[in-house]
Amino acid sequence: MKQLIETIVMPLVDFPEDVRVDVKEDEQRITFHLSVNKTDIGKVIGKQGRVAKAIRTVVYAAGSSQQKKIFLEIGE
Repeated sequence: MKQLIETIVMPLVDFPEDVRVDVKEDEQRITFHLSVNKTDIGKVIGKQGRVAKAIRTVVYAAGSSQQKKIFLEIGE
């Protein structure tokens, strides 16, 4: 899943070397925290959050086979 998020986000940003995905796993959920360069945050979120929503949709669909809930947080 981490590789999927990186594959989606890296072509969108100007500084792909700053893309980092951290994973935190609990009993009932998995949280992925996506960190990008401060100047790229707008590109990842998109107008009215459309790009972020699309990324979340793909990640949630890919993780639907798991028994845990999946969350994606976007930050710098």
